[in-house]
Parts: sequence; structure tokens; C-alpha cells
Amino acid sequence: MTYPSEFDIFLATTPGLEPVLCNEVRLKGFKQARIVPGGVTIKGGWPEVWRANLWIRGTSKILARVLSFPARHLSQLERRAQTFEWGKLLPADKPFRVEATCARSRIYHAGAASERIARAITASMGAPGAETAEITVKARIEDDICTISIDTSGELLHRRGSKEAVNRAPLRETLASLFLMQCGYTGAEPVFDPMCGSGTFIIEAAEIAARLNPGRARHFAFEQLVPFDKEAWEKMRAVKSARLPSCRFYGSDRDAGAIVMSEANAKRAGVDSYTAFACQPVSEISPPEGEAPGLVICNPPYGTRLGDKTQLAALYRAFGNTMKARFSGWRVAIITSESSLAHATALPFLPVTAPVPHGGLRISLYQTRPLP
Repeated sequence: MTYPSEFDIFLATTPGLEPVLCNEVRLKGFKQARIVPGGVTIKGGWPEVWRANLWIRGTSKILARVLSFPARHLSQLERRAQTFEWGKLLPADKPFRVEATCARSRIYHAGAASERIARAITASMGAPGAETAEITVKARIEDDICTISIDTSGELLHRRGSKEAVNRAPLRETLASLFLMQCGYTGAEPVFDPMCGSGTFIIEAAEIAARLNPGRARHFAFEQLVPFDKEAWEKMRAVKSARLPSCRFYGSDRDAGAIVMSEANAKRAGVDSYTAFACQPVSEISPPEGEAPGLVICNPPYGTRLGDKTQLAALYRAFGNTMKARFSGWRVAIITSESSLAHATALPFLPVTAPVPHGGLRISLYQTRPLP
């Protein structure tokens, strides 16, 4: 089986948010974007893989689907895998590992499938298998069809490379960006997070407004693969897309330590000149002077993980009262796993979309139109 010049590229995301990711992918100019369970697929080659890792905010991992074939037993799986031109993809001097999953197939033992594929790759081009290798080959055997992909990202893509300090129960950057996009945020309005924690929403909003690529400060697994062209990659990364935002981005928190974390994270991300953080409780916040109404968004404690629900209801009520009293014209969005807490705000929420998984919970985005 020959090595393909163009293949399916799978961009994984939080189940339930595939349409939001697909919209981002299309807006970034990728062709043939298609929603599939758990993510979005596009067609392309290695330059598209590099660009997707560098540009796309809402995806957690990007896989290059390089090979697909029928496999009904382990010997057939190994034989077909060995005929692929692995030497054009994997370096012979670097170890790799294989991760397999099986569903509704005659091959049902994922561990045995991984071993057979690893053996086939080593026999084909000599690279050694190792459980701790950074290069990862992923095999999905479903309905007797084996699809083999290369993990091109390495570490999950919410690890932008600029955040060192995080608070308890943080929201991942990829998920935060998807919620911002779901609220209609494009970077043209101020954003205020009154329970900012380590600053995730504010930093993501500022980066979107400044057109800073989310992958600009990190490395990727594809840099170790044979098709990698360092010169072309450096030219791609060097393209200047940044702009000065037309507004600023604001975070507050009653925890002084959270403000210190947020300021440090914003500085590392390079957005400290247009972000501002203040230590204050929800009951004392007010709209930033001189800013047009924009979006208030926060990820308050849920009760199932942090704090007591009875005490938290008072926090949610205080938040809702502050929004209604002082934030006329602003849209408001909160993320929570508890509908009772959301409704304790007494805010006029729009119909809620289906909850999505996060840290073992199911969370929902509650949002309003501009408040009267």
C-alpha cells in the first residue's frame, strides 16, 4: 500500500460541540470540512496538518488518517499493515508506540492488535516500538475496518505553551474558545469574566481579538515525522497575522492568588497590554469605563465539585443581581453543571443546548441576549 499525498485529517473536539468547531475550521479557510462524531474531518496533506495545529482553537488533537483496510483477524491485520510504506512517514531512528481500539469487530483485543501493528511497522522499516515513545500511531478497528492514523499534535492542544499557573477545576482553553464562539464572539467586543480563576476566558478572548495563533508557542509531534519540512514550517509560523484589538478584556476574582495567576499567564501569552485584572467580589463589579457593552462570561463553581450548593446559590443570585442592575446592554453567559444554580441568577436565559462532558461532569452553556 502506497503512502498517500492527500488524506483525511481528523480534528477531535468535545462531543456536542462539533458544529462550533466545524464553523471555526471553515472560517479559517480549510476545505471540505465535515462534521463527524467527536470532531471534524478535512481533506489535505501535511501543510494542512501543520496549519490546523497552528491555527485551530477548538480542537484537542489532530490525527492524520493515512491508511484504511479490511481486517477480520490478527494475521491479516499484521500482513496488511506491513505492506504500507512506513519509511516515508516514520523515521527509522526514533521509537514509536501503537494505541488501538476495537468496536463491533472480530478483532476485539486492542492490546493484541497494537502488538501486531507495532511488529508490522518494525518489520517494514526498522523503527523500534516503545511504550513511552512520543510518536504515536493510532488504530481504530470498527466493523472489521482498520483505520490507522498518526497523532500529529502530541500533547493535547489546550496546552498552548504559555500557561503555567492554573486554579482548581480549570476549564480547558479549547473548551473555553468553543464556548466563546458559541456565544457569537468574534473579537470585536470587550469580554469580562468576574470569576476569572487563572484567566482562561480572558486570555482566549484577547488572543482571538489579536489574531494570535493558539499554537504559536509550542511544539508538535509532526515535527518528528519524515514529511516534516522545517523551512516551510518556519515560514508558515512567521506569517504576521496579529493586530491590535479595538477593545480590552477584563477579569476579576475575589481570590488575590487567582489575579496573580491571571496576570502572569496573560503576560506569558503576550496579551497583558490589553487585559486587566482586579481582585474584587461579584457584588462589587461594574462595567469597565469607556467600553461599549460586550460579553460577560464565567465558569462559576458547580457544587458537585467545589463548594456547597446552598452556599453557591447565594453567589449565583448575587451574580444575577449585579448583571441586571449594572450591565444593561451586555450579553451574559455562564457554564455550569447545575441548572438550579443557573436559574438562581434569575437571568433571562435563551434555550439551553445539550450538555457536554467536562472532567467527569456534564456542563451546559447558559446565555442571554443583551440585557435590558
